[in-house]
Amino acid sequence: MTKTIKTFFTLIFLVVVLIIPYFVFAQAPLDALKKAATDSGYEVTDKEQFDLPTYIGGIISIFMGLLGMIFIVLMIYGGFNWMRAAGDESKVKLAIDTIRRAVIGLLIVVGSYAIGSFILFKLMY
Repeated sequence: MTKTIKTFFTLIFLVVVLIIPYFVFAQAPLDALKKAATDSGYEVTDKEQFDLPTYIGGIISIFMGLLGMIFIVLMIYGGFNWMRAAGDESKVKLAIDTIRRAVIGLLIVVGSYAIGSFILFKLMY
């Protein structure tokens, strides 16, 4: 029972550490640029233009960021299992397999991101 509780709190801690930085409320740099443009005499419109490649690129970036976070969690999990193996070869092999698969997954994600960025760049320009 205590192992389950420790695992639960460890999971909650990791989620909080990985999610909290996304809720930082800082001033957007575009506000300062808009103010400088209006002070200079240029007309600034508040309409943001959304075109399809930009929208799809934003969705892909969010998805790739989530996959990157999953990679980090798998690497930590594999390293933790390796440390807890205590010399047991089967546990060490399982931990190394977890790390190896996480690295392969990262390479696939980075490759797909590069291909997607290239295709979207060619669609936009």
